[in-house]
Amino acid sequence: MTDPAVRADHAAGPSVWAPLRIRAFRMLWFAQLGSMLGVWMQTVGAQWILVGAPDSAALVALVQVATTLPMLLLALPAGALADIVDRRRLLIAVQLFQLAVGAGLTVLTALDLMPPALLLTFTFLLGSCVAATLPAYQVMVQELVPREQVRAVASLGGVAVNGARVIGPALAGVLLAQVSAAVVFAVTAVAALAFVLALTATRRPPADGALPPERFASAMRAGGRYVRNSPVVRRMLLRVVLFVLPGAAIWALLPVVADELLRTSSTGYGLLLGALGAGAVLGAAVLPRVGGRLSPNQLLVVSGLLFAGSLLACVSVTDLLVLAALLVPAGMAWLSVLMGITGSLQVFLPGWVRARGLSMFNVAFAGSQAAGSLLWGVVAQWFGLVPAFVAAAVLMAAGAATVRIWPLPDVADWDRSSMVYWPEPELTYRPDPQEGPVLVTVRYVVPPEHEAEFLDAMELVRLGRLRTGASSCTLYRDGADPSTFVLVAQFPTWEEHLRQHTGRLTGTDREREERANALSVEEPEGAHLFHAHLDGEQR
Repeated sequence: MTDPAVRADHAAGPSVWAPLRIRAFRMLWFAQLGSMLGVWMQTVGAQWILVGAPDSAALVALVQVATTLPMLLLALPAGALADIVDRRRLLIAVQLFQLAVGAGLTVLTALDLMPPALLLTFTFLLGSCVAATLPAYQVMVQELVPREQVRAVASLGGVAVNGARVIGPALAGVLLAQVSAAVVFAVTAVAALAFVLALTATRRPPADGALPPERFASAMRAGGRYVRNSPVVRRMLLRVVLFVLPGAAIWALLPVVADELLRTSSTGYGLLLGALGAGAVLGAAVLPRVGGRLSPNQLLVVSGLLFAGSLLACVSVTDLLVLAALLVPAGMAWLSVLMGITGSLQVFLPGWVRARGLSMFNVAFAGSQAAGSLLWGVVAQWFGLVPAFVAAAVLMAAGAATVRIWPLPDVADWDRSSMVYWPEPELTYRPDPQEGPVLVTVRYVVPPEHEAEFLDAMELVRLGRLRTGASSCTLYRDGADPSTFVLVAQFPTWEEHLRQHTGRLTGTDREREERANALSVEEPEGAHLFHAHLDGEQR
């Protein structure tokens, strides 16, 4: 799991535009594009309003913090909800709330009742809507396309987000110059309404009803256990942090660069953001071809160095058009890294925990961007823009260099399809689904010459048990017979273990178990143990 990644994982596949041929996906994609257009216009409008306030560098950076901080607070609950409730209904409820927030922001701004603190509060509420929308949307649209188009869906998500960066800032700049910030903010409400209409016209596939939906608290714990015990997911999240933390300097401080260094108007600022967005759209178009020539880790290095160069250009180039041209590679790098990792996650994560896993990506992204925005805003306030951007560029290049130490893993040959291969438990005792804790044991007899290989195989089996529901899992050796081993897994409830029987395991889990079982000279023997209440215990 720590081998260097190979090109096959990102080899050229279907066209990035292929999912748009599917009507349901196309409707939701354009709805997302409109929603992100509203979000970017609101962000640009808020930042430009605050540029003229005292301590503008810190206040402008706080807009990014207010936009991304809700991800840290709400992404995990939103991911759990998206995995256990009807995603379509959840999205409709969230978009209706965004409609109300956008309308309130518009009216209060038009009435000149929008001080900086209230503007940041509304920005936080809109960021909360984005945090609640993303996990459900990312999984819902994935269900509408064939599996081979999942990576294209992730890339198109990046096109929508970054295409909004092309159109949104430019449109916001025009409206700020010609009309008012209230009109800019009104787009957020209109976009939410359009999203609701698209969702009402879309039907998702029926859910499998083998077991009742997970309870919210249990779903939260299960998602956390999965990520903690998945080295692949943790490594992907680490790469996100190492890229986004220094990269946040551009998004947080670009309006200050436009105002203080370039002395340009809101239209010029919109042009700079539009260049970043245009680079991202261009990156989506060339990513399949580049992915066929470069390994994912090579792509990380190239993207990091390109972005570092654009960071330095922000404080060394004084011509607006030249700087805009030099920001295009940063947009390409941003899309290549983030959408590449998102696509890998969407393919890698099993369906039962996909929204929760993607929400962890959103947490890593938002946390890094919020921390980076605050960090670079403070550095710029205390030491100036030039030291802030130089430090960010150095940190970005250093992060790219760590690919040799912490590369993305090679999972190209892993079977991520859901598997039901365990036999139904044969019990005479009929436990309640919520009864627990429950112990599940498996006994192996392994000859000494196969012991080392068996222990290696069982470590992967143990992690699989922990990922898919066990609260603890340990391999024990029999003191009287050293060739006998017992795997003991504890589950919080009987239902949690039953979910392993009904679809949480993958083809790779099966392969690993079969490898371990083949090293046992006897057929592995399992047992399910329930709490036997003693007379002195409280029932």
